[in-house]
Amino acid sequence: MAHRGTGFFDGRGHFHKTPEEATIADLAGILGKIGEGDSLAPGIAQMLLERRPEIERLFGEHDTMLQDYQPIGAGSKVTRLEPRAG
Repeated sequence: MAHRGTGFFDGRGHFHKTPEEATIADLAGILGKIGEGDSLAPGIAQMLLERRPEIERLFGEHDTMLQDYQPIGAGSKVTRLEPRAG
């Protein structure tokens, strides 16, 4: 007998039973092959998803630091010193 089910698809169109599995597959795809033999990317992707709140907080802090950041020499009044001769 036919029955109804729910599934989730990653960016490549592969079926997954849970949203987490689909997201991990997409994250692993972004990371690419890591390591020798079987790729470590799926395990790293799972850790990224599990630690998402911490990672988002870090990216938020990073974005805050970048708001007023200007690399040296980009409009600053810092004068580059020439190396001393001999």
